[in-house]
Amino acid sequence: MTEIFFPRLSSKDAGTGVLATWYVSDGETVTVDQLVAEVAVDKVDAEVRSPTQGVVRLHVEEGAEVVEGDLIAVVE
Repeated sequence: MTEIFFPRLSSKDAGTGVLATWYVSDGETVTVDQLVAEVAVDKVDAEVRSPTQGVVRLHVEEGAEVVEGDLIAVVE
C-alpha cells in the first residue's frame, strides 16, 4: 500500500487547501505517474500524480478542505 498525501505548497507551516478535483474514482486502477487529483492552496494549484500502480482508494471528498501533508488516498 502506498499513501498519497496533500502536498505542501506553501513555504509557511502546514496550511490548509482544497482538494479541487479528483481525476480518478474510488476503486479505479491507476498507473505510475497518472494524474489523480488537482489541489489548491491560496493562489497555487498543483497536480497530484500516483507514485505507483494499483487500485486507488480515496480518503477525501472532492471540494473538502485539507491540511497540507494529510493523507488523501492510498494505492493498493
